[in-house]
Amino acid sequence: MQEACLGVHDTSCYRHCIAIVPSLSALRIRRPYMSENINDNTTQNMEGAPPQMPLAVNLQYTKDLSFEVPAGASIFATLRAAPQISVNIDVQANRLEEEQPVYEVALAVRAEAAEPPAEEGGKAGRTVFIAELTYAAIVTLGNAPQELVEPILLVEVPRLIFPYVRSIISDVTRDGGFPPVVLQPIDFVALWQAKRAQQFPEPAGEA
Repeated sequence: MQEACLGVHDTSCYRHCIAIVPSLSALRIRRPYMSENINDNTTQNMEGAPPQMPLAVNLQYTKDLSFEVPAGASIFATLRAAPQISVNIDVQANRLEEEQPVYEVALAVRAEAAEPPAEEGGKAGRTVFIAELTYAAIVTLGNAPQELVEPILLVEVPRLIFPYVRSIISDVTRDGGFPPVVLQPIDFVALWQAKRAQQFPEPAGEA
């Protein structure tokens, strides 16, 4: 079950399942490169192509990162089964300049592992580890229509920076002495649409 509460100016979060699998290499996002010397045929073929997204990623950076093993070394001696891991993800978008369409989009992840319960359906045991990451991008929107600002900031930008978030979480949990936690792909579109439906529900009695 996923909980979504995305908003351009409001803190948002939802719970998403993860899997423990061998570490994956970091995915690299490259901006499209176009040579200045384009022949006429190529130019003609591009005339029918859809317009490029009015988005420029100025920079990406790790805003905050922490890893904690509250029980210390004793957890390695007593852990007998794979821990139960819950992941919370929070998306925030804030405008940085009033006169310019420059925004900071932050994707925050908190992965917390706990000892499995002694009995099925019982209470989870001690906390095994807590990994927290906030990864941000500074972006500039071009002449984007107002109706596209929210989906660009809350769908497209998180989608672009998510591979970096997944790689960092995987690396920090592995370097912390545990099997790497690799986040499963996230459907940011579905989550954004769910939030929109919550904000603007259909009046009762209407189809």
